[in-house]
Amino acid sequence: MIHFIDSHAHIYLPEFDADRFQIIAGARERGVKEIFMPAIDASTHQAMMQVELEFEDCYAMMGLHPCSVGAGFEKELELIENYLQQRSFVAIGEIGLDLFWDKTFIVQQHEAFRQQVKLALAYNLPVVIHSRNAIDECIEVIKEFPGVRGVFHCFSGNIEQAMSILDMGLMLGIGGVVSFKNAGLDKVIAETGISRVILETDAPYLAPVPFRGKRNEPAYIEHIAQKIAGIIEMPVEEVGKLTTSNALKLFNKA
Repeated sequence: MIHFIDSHAHIYLPEFDADRFQIIAGARERGVKEIFMPAIDASTHQAMMQVELEFEDCYAMMGLHPCSVGAGFEKELELIENYLQQRSFVAIGEIGLDLFWDKTFIVQQHEAFRQQVKLALAYNLPVVIHSRNAIDECIEVIKEFPGVRGVFHCFSGNIEQAMSILDMGLMLGIGGVVSFKNAGLDKVIAETGISRVILETDAPYLAPVPFRGKRNEPAYIEHIAQKIAGIIEMPVEEVGKLTTSNALKLFNKA
């Protein structure tokens, strides 16, 4: 069986409370051996870490999602650093900028992003970057921090943006959007290849075709891999092998 990794899934959210055990078991049956869980904010940290306790193949990140950045974000960052001092995490994430939903706290988003990148460097952890409608802005921030490792989660940009990210040594997180008609990611992947690509679902969001519009889940990673395999004319087994190796290296699990 192909070994897959879901590098980004919010399986601790209430959307999975009724059937989390079955969902994770189903993912294992489809070859998904590890699931990496990005943090959101203080309201979900305990739920995320409880799932990590209950399922040995689920790993927690720590961070403040840009959509959760508000007037009192400094308290959230203090909590994050306290957690980092107490125990280990696989990454600082998801962090970054979001110019899609609300620009009220964009200045604070930039400050929270920079502070968390500094934490990642201090604790030798990769960053998992959320960049909705803000890829160029996130690239500019990352350029300020040479040596930072990480991934642009749910990458949906163009070839030029992809090359800028790869040139900085970061990876591209590719999820269900690659299967969406007219998304344009097929052209990006055809150009860049997958030497620095990792797979993700962003469950419960952004389910790939043929599940688009429904609840996403880690088992659907194979559909994303199959789509990529068709784009670059590579056996899906090889796509699984390469992307899994990339994820294990990025998250210090190799």
